[in-house]
Amino acid sequence: MRVISTRTHGVLDYLTGLLLIVVPYLLGFADGTAAQYVPQALGVLLLGSSIMTDYELGLMRMIPMPVHLTMDIAMGVLLAASPWLFGFADRVFWPHLLVGLFEIAAGLMTRTTPDAVAGDVARNR
Repeated sequence: MRVISTRTHGVLDYLTGLLLIVVPYLLGFADGTAAQYVPQALGVLLLGSSIMTDYELGLMRMIPMPVHLTMDIAMGVLLAASPWLFGFADRVFWPHLLVGLFEIAAGLMTRTTPDAVAGDVARNR
């Protein structure tokens, strides 16, 4: 069920990307290990992919929305599993798991075309 518009998804992308970069400092796990660097790297990747996605908030519009959503899901899986993959689950795992699951859900629940485009296609049928 795709209930999230591409515009809303864009806002969520930028906010989530920024959150992933700062959350290690906010929650006290900015310790120079994978616990810090995995979310920060994925945050930078999320911001970069958002800038290049073909949706309302994209600046370069090079990445098709379905590809972007697939990337979001893959990043969410990596983020959610990272505490166990990289061996820091004994120190911190909830932020990684929760934001990762959020990314997966957002990727699965977002429409693949902007509302204006979807409306134009429906009217032209």
